[in-house]
Amino acid sequence: MTKIQRYHNARVFTAQNEAVLEDGIVTIEGDRITYVGPASEAPPIAPDTSVIDAAGGFIMPGMTETHAHLSFADASPFAIGATAVEDATITAVRNARLMLDAGFTSAISFGSTYKIDVALRNAINTGQVPGPRLLAAGRDLGATASNVDSPGGLSQIADGPWALRQAVREQRRNHVDVVKIFIDGEAINPTNPPGELSFTDEEVTAVVDEAHRRKMRVACHARSAAAVKQAVHAGVDFIGHANYLDDAAVELLAANRHVVVGPAIAWEVQYVAQCTSLGVSPETVRAQGYEAEIEATVVTVEKLRKAGVRMVVGGDYGISIAPHGTYAKDLEYFVDLFSMRPAEALLCATRNGGEAHDPTGNLGTLKPGAWADMIIVDGDPLTDIKVLQDLSKLTVLKGGQQRERV
Repeated sequence: MTKIQRYHNARVFTAQNEAVLEDGIVTIEGDRITYVGPASEAPPIAPDTSVIDAAGGFIMPGMTETHAHLSFADASPFAIGATAVEDATITAVRNARLMLDAGFTSAISFGSTYKIDVALRNAINTGQVPGPRLLAAGRDLGATASNVDSPGGLSQIADGPWALRQAVREQRRNHVDVVKIFIDGEAINPTNPPGELSFTDEEVTAVVDEAHRRKMRVACHARSAAAVKQAVHAGVDFIGHANYLDDAAVELLAANRHVVVGPAIAWEVQYVAQCTSLGVSPETVRAQGYEAEIEATVVTVEKLRKAGVRMVVGGDYGISIAPHGTYAKDLEYFVDLFSMRPAEALLCATRNGGEAHDPTGNLGTLKPGAWADMIIVDGDPLTDIKVLQDLSKLTVLKGGQQRERV
């Protein structure tokens, strides 16, 4: 018999807009939602329904981490990819559980060490490992002298359209969902700073064409206006960072509504705040341009908001200064740095992220027919967005099953 659950005495944020149902009910049958709405309009309680008092809690959809690195081991950002495959696999299993506990019931990978994402996704899907609904990526795909041209298990290097097509085909052979490419680089990388394109237009087009032809999607690291323009013209699906955008890049994004942008600001913010813990002086960080990068991102995000570009959360978590489990810090940045309304930030984390992960509409909103992925918050994110960072305040359901922490 299919399990039926009815949650009442709740404030319900459906994420279909910014409104909140003050006396809402959510009914779940099996792993799907069958009713969301006011208590006064709820259908009669079916026999054998488990009626659950939400105790005035705030019910919202599960969130989507759109820039996930589950195989990263919270190491120094200068040592990413150096972990042995055996250790990285154990780490990824831990991180998948932690991500789910943090209320992120789905995730889009932005790069995996080795082939860990694929094995992890399969284990999650078969119930062997608790974790979010994962779109698995392969190794970061880069060109020679790109930001990921370094030893370790993180990158795959190829040059020229046909070599890149072969690399994409190899990732298809490994059963990835997302191909991640680095279009430009980082301020700390003297051989590939932001704005220096590591691929030609022809190369990026070849990657995207091959990936889409084989039913994979493409995510990219793109900080500069030139990199974002190259990505959009080629048909990339997910853009991470997009810090330094001119008006033409913003207009191009607005005209291509299928593309989502995640500012992924956690690295910069925490590098500036915690640089001395990495042995780097504030003066060096300032000279590298990271304070200016944060300021540029604030200006860019305001332009993106005005243009109606879909934005999502996801901040490159998995390094020592921005560790796993702190993913909801992104919503705080969206409110405090980008001046978003809390409900607007929630929509980025729920509806927009859900649409990016699953364009068919099964994720990110509470509505009949959607997956019963939701969070019951002991608090009000609309008045204190930081409450989502307190895992003890969250009751998480994925597919109608309440997550039991151990």
